[in-house]
Amino acid sequence: MNLFSKHETRRRILRGLDDSDMLQMLVGQWLQSPQGAQVLAAEQALVSPIVSRLFGYHILQVGCHEDYSLIEDSPVGHKIIFSPSWRPGEQQAVADNEELPLAADSMDVVVVHHALDFTEDSHRLLREVTRVLRPGGHMLIVGFNPLSTWGLWKYCKRRVNIPWRGRFISRGRLSDWLQLLDLQVEKFNYGLHFPPLAIARLLKHAGRFENLGTRLNSPFGGAYVVQCIKQVAPITPIRPRWQPIPVRPAAFPATENVRAKRLH
Repeated sequence: MNLFSKHETRRRILRGLDDSDMLQMLVGQWLQSPQGAQVLAAEQALVSPIVSRLFGYHILQVGCHEDYSLIEDSPVGHKIIFSPSWRPGEQQAVADNEELPLAADSMDVVVVHHALDFTEDSHRLLREVTRVLRPGGHMLIVGFNPLSTWGLWKYCKRRVNIPWRGRFISRGRLSDWLQLLDLQVEKFNYGLHFPPLAIARLLKHAGRFENLGTRLNSPFGGAYVVQCIKQVAPITPIRPRWQPIPVRPAAFPATENVRAKRLH
């Protein structure tokens, strides 16, 4: 999947930016816009009540920009957010989301914030975050819902701007991927019930749309949060088969009732 148009690719080359730098910049600019700020607020309202109930030693957020956290309300002490690319003055650790510098089975909670929407290899990224999650650990995946007004608007727009250029992965497809990785889906929650229009008057009433969609339990919100658990591989003890020890036949015939003949 090509995330950048020809015009943006040319501009990226002229500015000396690689794909991750360009994507990080565009996502950051969008999240600072009135529409992006409302999207982030709605997603934080969905994720915060969940992560606040999950405990452990390490929590990881994987996304496209390190300045926008969904894990601040987590009681987990060690919070990790990598920067997708290096910038001058960057203090955050830099790592590729598809090659995390973390040991396998080391994270108690992993939050994937639209990372699957903005990558060229969603399968590889999902396998990598599953690798670092410990058995029994929790994963939250935030993604755009194609079965929504936001999904319909994506096909009406030129797919050159954020968020319309991203992958909008359906619930069914994502559930199949999770099942293959032994991730058991616990629950789907939905947000972004307000229209996908960057109109100031509508954005002012975004909270009312969210409250209405939540009360109706609508599955047509523009974004979903799927909560899943990494399954623990069952260990079946191997029980030895006890068999009776075969008895060897006697080397000499029985001598009962046999009289020995005395030689003279």
